[in-house]
Amino acid sequence: MKKIFNKEFAIGLSVIVAILILIFGIDFLKGINLFRPAHYYVAYYDNVDELTVSSPVLINGFKVGQVREVNFNYKKPGKVEVVMALDKNLQLPEGSVAEMSPTLLSGSRIELRMGAGPNMIPSGGEVPTGVKGGLMSSVQDMMPAVTGILPKVDSLLYNLNLLVADPALTASVQRLDGITDNLLATTKGLNSTMNNQVPRLANNTVKITQSLDTIVGNIGQLSYQLKTLPINATMDNVNQLTANLTQFSRQLNDKNSTLGLLTSDPELYNRITQVSADIDSLLVDIKKNPKRYISIKLL
Repeated sequence: MKKIFNKEFAIGLSVIVAILILIFGIDFLKGINLFRPAHYYVAYYDNVDELTVSSPVLINGFKVGQVREVNFNYKKPGKVEVVMALDKNLQLPEGSVAEMSPTLLSGSRIELRMGAGPNMIPSGGEVPTGVKGGLMSSVQDMMPAVTGILPKVDSLLYNLNLLVADPALTASVQRLDGITDNLLATTKGLNSTMNNQVPRLANNTVKITQSLDTIVGNIGQLSYQLKTLPINATMDNVNQLTANLTQFSRQLNDKNSTLGLLTSDPELYNRITQVSADIDSLLVDIKKNPKRYISIKLL
């Protein structure tokens, strides 16, 4: 009887241990660590969109917890209750939001945006929720635009096919081949010319450089000579001459001066004219009657 009791006890104990190992193993495979202390928070969503138990909870891309339970809330119809197990050292301030976003391949995750409130949400409290659009949402938003572009792309491809099948395009390509051959021949000719002319150009360049050096030396010598010229004395003479001319002009314009009288007195002008006319008459008369004015006596 004692052996039977011991055998049944051992079998029962083994079953219990196996069940515990199975439970802990399943949780371990899900990423749930039952021995790690955590704070629990509740969030309510209208649609969990493939959010499952053990889905990650992230802050700035870093995993700080995971989803522990996903249950339909019968007290709030249309709401799905999500229990999050977060690191015990993490505290959520008021104003924090739990945004659910789809992953690239499949499933969803929760991203926490930390609030700036002065108080902390207590453990077991409710966290406000939000939904963040993922890649598929962006693709769905782009589908109307893509649908509108497709007819234009089809028309573009049709016109491109017509252009490619046009014989004129083939002829143009052949002409381009001929132009390319001519360009290659021209390039070869230029290379040959450059090879023959470059040494001569280099020699001419050397000669031109030497000539420029000579010209620069001459300019330097001329600059030195100009620098040594008595510019100040010359300018003094010019200033003196200008002053004299100014004084002479002033005297010409002054009617009271001798020069002014010579240029502005009409009576003097008339007398000089009369004297000139008398002298002219005298000369004419001397030519006609030289004996009247000149007497020659011969001994």
